Amino acid sequence: MAGAYQTGIYRNVLKECGYDETAIGERLEQTFETIFYGTEAQRFYHEAGGDMAYLEDTGNHDVRTEGMSYGMMVCVQMDKKAEFDRLWKWVRTYMYIPAGPCRNYFAWSCSTDGTHNAEGPAPDGEEYFAMALFFASARWGDGEGIFAYSKEAKAILRECIHKGEPGHPGEPMWEPSNHLIKFVTNMDFSDPSYHLPHFYELFAEKVEEEDREFWRQAAAASREYLHKACHPQTGLSAEYADYDGTPHAGHQEIFGKHDWYYSDAYRTIANIAMDHLWYDKDPWQTEIANRLQRFYCEEQREHWDGVFLIDGTRLEEKALHPVAIVAVNAQASLAADGPHIKECVDRFWNTPLRTGDRRYYDNFLYLFAMLALSGNYRIYK
Repeated sequence: MAGAYQTGIYRNVLKECGYDETAIGERLEQTFETIFYGTEAQRFYHEAGGDMAYLEDTGNHDVRTEGMSYGMMVCVQMDKKAEFDRLWKWVRTYMYIPAGPCRNYFAWSCSTDGTHNAEGPAPDGEEYFAMALFFASARWGDGEGIFAYSKEAKAILRECIHKGEPGHPGEPMWEPSNHLIKFVTNMDFSDPSYHLPHFYELFAEKVEEEDREFWRQAAAASREYLHKACHPQTGLSAEYADYDGTPHAGHQEIFGKHDWYYSDAYRTIANIAMDHLWYDKDPWQTEIANRLQRFYCEEQREHWDGVFLIDGTRLEEKALHPVAIVAVNAQASLAADGPHIKECVDRFWNTPLRTGDRRYYDNFLYLFAMLALSGNYRIYK
C-alpha cells in the first residue's frame, strides 16, 4: 500500500471516467470563479477593506471558522495567494480570541462585520487552518507577522493539545486520554466528520518534536474510530458520535437532533477517501466506500435527497444539502473499487452548483470534490 504521500501520484478520477482533461480543468476553475467572483446570487466570497475578505455562510448569514478554513485550503490548493492572505487576515483580525480560557483559539461564528456571535471555537476550523497554513508555507514560503504561516500553524496546534495542562488554562480540542477530536472543547463526544487522519500524519512531521507522537497516535486513533462510527452495511455515520462510535443522542435540547446521517456527516466519507488517496494505510476504507456507494446506487437510487439513520432507515425529512451528497458520493470513488464509481462520478459531473440561500455548504463540498477527483487536492511538504 502506498498513497500519494509516497508516490506523488494523484489520480484524476474524472479523466478515468472518460471526461476530457481540458474540460475538467475548465470546470475546476469555473467552480472557483463562481464561488469567489460570480454574481451576487452566486458568490459568497466578499472582500472587506483593502486587504481582507470573508466567506459567508449564506444559510445562516454569518462567517464561520469552517468556511474560512475551507476557503484557505481551496486557495492554497489552487495557488491563489492573494485570496488566501485576505481570508487569513480577516480570521486573525476578527475571529482570534485574545484572552480567557479560549485564548489563541478562534470564535467559530462571527457576523459579517467581525462581531463575535460565539466566544468559543469549533475544532474543525482549527485543524483546517493549521493544515492550510502549513501548505501555504510549503508553496509560498513564510512571510512576516501573521503571514509567517508555519509559525502560526504550530501555535494553533500547540493550543489544541496543551490546554488544560498545569499553567495552561482552558480545554483542549483533542481528548488527551484517547487522542480523539472533540465536537466542542467542553463536551466529551466527537463528530466523525472532524476526523482527518491524513492531516494528523502531516502534523506529526511539522510540529515541535515533543508533540509529534501525539499526532501519530491521533492519526491511528481516528482511523480506528471511523471503523466504529461508520455503519458496516451502509457506510453511513452520524453527525455526532460518542467516543465508542455510537451515534450521540444527547444534548438535543442544545443542538437538536444529530444522531443521523445528515449535513455534517456527509463529509465523513470524503475525508476517508482523502486519507486513502494520500496514505492508503487502511484497506477497510475501500470496503466502506464501496458500501456507501452501493447503498445509494442500489438501495436508494431514487432517494439521494433522503435523510437516513445510519442503518439505512429512510426518514420523512429531506436533505438540507442534496448537492453535497452528490459531491461526496463521487469523492468516495478515490477509495472505492466497486461497480458504482462511474455512476457516482457521472451524477456529480452532471449536477450544477447550487443556487439560493443554502449554496455555501453544498458548493464548498462540490469544490472539494472537484479538486480531489481531478487530482488537484495535494500534499505540499
